[in-house]
Amino acid sequence: MKILIVEDELKIGTYVQQGLVEAGFVVDLDRDGADGLHHALTEAYDLIVLDVMLPGMTGWQILEGIRRAGKDVPVLFLTARDHVEDRVKGLELGADDYLVKPFAFSELLARIRTLLRRGSRSKEAEVLRAADLELDLLRRRVSRGGKRIELTVKEFALLELLLRRQGEVLPRSLIASQVWDMNFDSDTNVIDVAVRRLRVKIDDDFDAKLIHTVRGMGYVLETAY
Repeated sequence: MKILIVEDELKIGTYVQQGLVEAGFVVDLDRDGADGLHHALTEAYDLIVLDVMLPGMTGWQILEGIRRAGKDVPVLFLTARDHVEDRVKGLELGADDYLVKPFAFSELLARIRTLLRRGSRSKEAEVLRAADLELDLLRRRVSRGGKRIELTVKEFALLELLLRRQGEVLPRSLIASQVWDMNFDSDTNVIDVAVRRLRVKIDDDFDAKLIHTVRGMGYVLETAY
């Protein structure tokens, strides 16, 4: 699942981003309000975490822009503004939750998971499937042919990406940016090693192979190859 954080305080932003990445999410971080609104409107996120006071544009304005565009993505305000009227304003503008700084990361994570669980009740993408492979986004579980498969956080994120875009050849550069949040270095084999380890768990014990290499291009998850 992919989350956007819009937070101008670098220390807080990177702390939250790192924590969510370690929890298995793909996370983008913007420190400017205008950039945050642009990404919120042009990219697909499962949840957005907003500060209120931001350079360029306030969190209130970002939320107004998101709702005006018809996007129903869950929004959680994470802000030092703790007055009752601020909370009321955020909720009336269409926010789904409001958490005041300072905060415990465990509470933030619990609230995010609750919002994602609530939102996915109305979506079909709670469980991603390909043939007899299933990935449960909320329970963070993977199984194939009814057999439970244990994955690392990065392996889970990699498999989620491949499943969400199954049938599409994904270049190493895209995998690097989406799963590792880094620019692809042609001298590193981190992507190839990760795919190889995922294949061992997903494909090796099964006749039908799902993860395929497209030479010179990247990788694809496809049932009929």
